[in-house]
Amino acid sequence: MSRSVRGARVLITGATRGMGRLFAERAADEGAAVIVLWGRDPAALDETAAALARPGLQVRTDVVDLTEPTQLDDAAARLLEDGLVPDVLINNAGVITGNKFFWELAADDTTRTLRVNTLAPMRLVGHLLPAMIDDGGRAKRVLNVASAAGIVPNPRMSVYAASKAALLTWSDTLRLELAQAGHEQVAVTTFSPSYVDTGMFSGTRPVRLTPVLTPERAVAQAWRAMLAGRAHIVTPPTVHVARAARGVLPSRAWDALASVFGVHRSMETFTGRDR
Repeated sequence: MSRSVRGARVLITGATRGMGRLFAERAADEGAAVIVLWGRDPAALDETAAALARPGLQVRTDVVDLTEPTQLDDAAARLLEDGLVPDVLINNAGVITGNKFFWELAADDTTRTLRVNTLAPMRLVGHLLPAMIDDGGRAKRVLNVASAAGIVPNPRMSVYAASKAALLTWSDTLRLELAQAGHEQVAVTTFSPSYVDTGMFSGTRPVRLTPVLTPERAVAQAWRAMLAGRAHIVTPPTVHVARAARGVLPSRAWDALASVFGVHRSMETFTGRDR
């Protein structure tokens, strides 16, 4: 794929606000031919579609609750039946259900988090990837939005962190499998940002030397990496430092260092919402 989505078919989950909306706007501005928006709110989908209107651009909306596997299955099947094999698939939708300790979480909240953040991207890619592999013409891209929480565990977000760690490992393994099978026309990029100021993590305490990313900056970084076919982008750079320190330090030393920098207290005042 060239460093552009001009003429491409783009599917975005969680597309009506935050990073999802920005991904859609970016695709429209850069000349995508078809943009498929998935979300739970019909009114928000309609409003987003109207805002994206451009000459020659087809915008399609599908109401899909990713906690319901049959809704995802049916929506994916309709796309394939209509010949809309994505050139770009952006698994952006994500949820976090609060800032409680694990034993305080409701079982349904745990299930919901794993269904949206981990199982839905896997299930969707499972439906669409064979057609993306077989589709001739331009190269294909899959962008999976993970999180720095999947790299550096953090109290009060255990299930979210676990869901993103699983997504990260699956995403990067999928990349290797495609290359090993000779399907290098399909590139998989995993994006692991720290806190992004979309409202999803409202109320979190700042971590020293780790700025909260604007959604515009996060989307720009992910977009460039996706088009270039990069394997994994982690941002901001301090997350790399934290990952390295956690890898070499004894657990108690790392825990003490993380506490000094405010990592382990950052979720205590969380008031956010879904991505």
